[in-house]
Amino acid sequence: MSDEQRLAELESRIAFQEDGIQSLSDLIHQQQQQLDRLKALCDSLTQRYQTLAEEPPENPANERPPHY
Repeated sequence: MSDEQRLAELESRIAFQEDGIQSLSDLIHQQQQQLDRLKALCDSLTQRYQTLAEEPPENPANERPPHY
């Protein structure tokens, strides 16, 4: 294998690796955005649950039965 062929092969491998690294980086970025959204949703749901848990329960005698 000549030096030119070896150099072309190395350049090809480097280009392929750079493309793979960029694809992985993009995927990690998307996953981080999803994690951030999920964390915000969990925080919101936790806050809502705590708010509902602090409210006194309604009087069940005043509620209409489910068959009405």
